[in-house]
Amino acid sequence: MKNSFIKEIDSAIRNTQDAKRAEHCQKFFKTGKGEYGEGDVFLGVRVPELRKLAKAFKHISTHDITHFLKSKYHEERQFALFVLVNQFKKGNFETKKNIFQLYLDHTHHINNWDLVDATAHEIVGGFLFDKDRSILYKLVQSHDLWERRIAIIATFYFIKRNDFNDTLKIAESLLHDSHDLIHKAVGWMLREIGKRDLKTEEEFLQKFYSDIPRTALRYAIEKFLPNKRKQYLSGEF
Repeated sequence: MKNSFIKEIDSAIRNTQDAKRAEHCQKFFKTGKGEYGEGDVFLGVRVPELRKLAKAFKHISTHDITHFLKSKYHEERQFALFVLVNQFKKGNFETKKNIFQLYLDHTHHINNWDLVDATAHEIVGGFLFDKDRSILYKLVQSHDLWERRIAIIATFYFIKRNDFNDTLKIAESLLHDSHDLIHKAVGWMLREIGKRDLKTEEEFLQKFYSDIPRTALRYAIEKFLPNKRKQYLSGEF
């Protein structure tokens, strides 16, 4: 039986749904048979609305968060993840630890790139920054696409603090990954390193140039000057 908070949030989310946007999202997030988001269902709620709701209901219980995290609706899972990020940022050590574990226990519900990208660095990276990071290397070996993406995106938290070592190691281990969404994530994180330390990014690109998927390379060099970008694409750097 739904409690009053769940009913209120259900109602608030559905009051902002948009059928046309939902239809667009179904296509944009590749929800068709055999695609990476197969079976995902959208309501058509915009991210800013979900963030507002996450702030308005920032004190809801773990039970209620888990209810929405298990929802078949993409935006309800997204709402739950935004609440977790907000609670993580304000929480003490025990709160952060519990949210971190809840996140890892429900990775099968964090099952599209936008859900991963908005939360993995905040929660997984944020918790592990000053701790043992071996769990990231277990996630890298996962058969689950989203767990592998969580592993590399989590390191964005480290990158923002000029800590690149784990990003580079994980990026190297993912160079031969079969999925385009992993190539994009690797390239993105390399680009973020380059914004802070171009020399380190270029050393990686040149060392592993023959192994870097083209998609990852294009993402990694996106902010390079046109001439330098052309050199990397032609292998004449």
